[in-house]
Amino acid sequence: QVQLVESGGGLVQAGDSLSLSCKASGLIFSEYAMGWFRQAPGKERELLGATIKSGSSTYYVDSVKGRFFISRDNAKNTAYLQMNSLKPEDTAIYYCAADPKLHTLIVTTTDKDMSPEVWGQGTLVTVSS
Repeated sequence: QVQLVESGGGLVQAGDSLSLSCKASGLIFSEYAMGWFRQAPGKERELLGATIKSGSSTYYVDSVKGRFFISRDNAKNTAYLQMNSLKPEDTAIYYCAADPKLHTLIVTTTDKDMSPEVWGQGTLVTVSS
């Protein structure tokens, strides 16, 4: 069974840091680009960033660049999202997704015909002020 399982969410205070994990199973992890997304209450799902199969290059959206960092450990079949200087507006459900093509992850929120092969179930992050 192919699945992605996020973990690490919780309640933190503004200014704190938090690291999320995304554990993959049932797929050859090193053959998939990995992306992180979030969906705040009442808002559309948004892309945060994505990393290529090797992890040597990562794309970030401007709104989180320099504050959020994506990494992966192919030996552990796990991708990570390090979030620093958290703000109340970062409160959302955070999702990881996998697709063989980085492009699919980058455009999926703007092109509904492009959907990643696998989505995680999400983990809730709540940032209090």
